[in-house]
Amino acid sequence: MIHSVSAVSFRQNLGEMLNQVQYQKVGIVINKDGKPVAALVDADLFARIRRMRDRFNELSDQVAAAYKDVPAEVGMAEIDAAVAQERQR
Repeated sequence: MIHSVSAVSFRQNLGEMLNQVQYQKVGIVINKDGKPVAALVDADLFARIRRMRDRFNELSDQVAAAYKDVPAEVGMAEIDAAVAQERQR
């Protein structure tokens, strides 16, 4: 579950919100001037997100290295063809 709160409300209720995140696994989106500026999630989820980001970056680097000699237009054409093929399934 995700709650959305203003920055002022977050500041005023920090302890309660930390408890919600820690014990109830509630995510909190903090808004400033009506726009989301930050999110508070439990430490386990944050660690998982960081691992996923690191793995994504590793895979992106591998793809970039594998295609370093391929012109961008050719690579984009391959991507477009693969996407079109998947959409037909």
